[in-house]
Amino acid sequence: MASIAPIRRSARLSTGSASASPAPEPAKKTTNTKTVTAAVSRKRKATVTSEAISVSEVVTTSITAPAVSQEADLPARPSTPPAKKRRGRPAAEKPAAAEDRPIVPTTPSRAAKTESEPSTHPAPPATPKTPRPRHPAVNRLADPDISNAPLISPETSRIVSALPLDSLNTPAAKQKTTTKNILDEACAHLISVDPRIKPVIDAHYCKPFSPESLAEKVDPFESLASGIISQQVSGAAARAIKNRFVDLFEKEKDQTFPHPSQVAVKSIEELRSAGLSQRKAEYLQGLAEKFVSGELTTQLLADAPYDTLVERLVAVRGLGLWSVEMFAMFGLKRMDVFSVGDLGVQRGMAAFAGRDIAKLKKAGGTATKKNAKWKYMTDKEMVTMAEPFKPYRSVFMWYMWQVESVDVSTMG
Repeated sequence: MASIAPIRRSARLSTGSASASPAPEPAKKTTNTKTVTAAVSRKRKATVTSEAISVSEVVTTSITAPAVSQEADLPARPSTPPAKKRRGRPAAEKPAAAEDRPIVPTTPSRAAKTESEPSTHPAPPATPKTPRPRHPAVNRLADPDISNAPLISPETSRIVSALPLDSLNTPAAKQKTTTKNILDEACAHLISVDPRIKPVIDAHYCKPFSPESLAEKVDPFESLASGIISQQVSGAAARAIKNRFVDLFEKEKDQTFPHPSQVAVKSIEELRSAGLSQRKAEYLQGLAEKFVSGELTTQLLADAPYDTLVERLVAVRGLGLWSVEMFAMFGLKRMDVFSVGDLGVQRGMAAFAGRDIAKLKKAGGTATKKNAKWKYMTDKEMVTMAEPFKPYRSVFMWYMWQVESVDVSTMG
């Protein structure tokens, strides 16, 4: 019996050792895991090399590799691609500066189009073609026989607008002529008198009497003074002299041109320092004195009959008949002004009447030496021809300038 005990103990030991023998299995698994991990790592590095991924992505892959080896019992999972690769484009196709571009949200359809075939066309303009400008002011009653521009009182900056001549006798419901439609009425009247003028009207938009132009406020003193300054000098010289003239005076807030009372007390020498001639300095001072004394008022210029207006303005030194006619038309927006002394109007009317302008000009060159008053048309012929176009002869005259392509931009 004594000899049996050791055998049993050894049996138990052998049985225990036999049961404990599987213990080294985790070590084997660890070895296999390392082998698998190394293989996966080598495979992943080979894949990275074959796809020519940038250096930054290689570093990212090598940093995330140990995290995979800690989960050896799970199948290897590829790392999540960066957000910039979610569109499915290979990294090699991306531009080098793609990281600096702002992320622009797109609709699914647009994103799909971008992935398959990026568009190279420029983006469409934000706004369509600029439309025809609309007048900025509320419609006012208009009348061809009065001033249709809102006038600024030179001393008080008060706005003065003339009332239509029949506004007191005609009910408001029947007063249909406004600053919005008076140009359309004028053009319709011109065409009814002579349909041959329609192609000229269709080709040219009469901006001086458009709703936009009739909404612009006019300082009559500045307009007349600017006309005197610009006499017999170029446009650039006139602008330079006018700027120096304005700088001679201290101006209040929002004041862009001196008041007549300021100009009237300036000496001729001071006015000439702006580049004015002796006569022009005297003309400006005399004009200012007319406004200060009340001989010329904004209300008079707004609603006086045309003959009265011309009589008062021609009496001012420095203002001739042609200057007054241009001021009445372009400054006051009077629509029944007609100038027989304008050479451009003469030429246009002669051409519109079917006369040979080149032949008349050649004949006129010889006749001018004999008769200084030679014209393309006589005054009587011009007045007779323009008479049916009343009360819109200003508009008729503007279109006669267009017949011969006369530049009238400086007359305003």
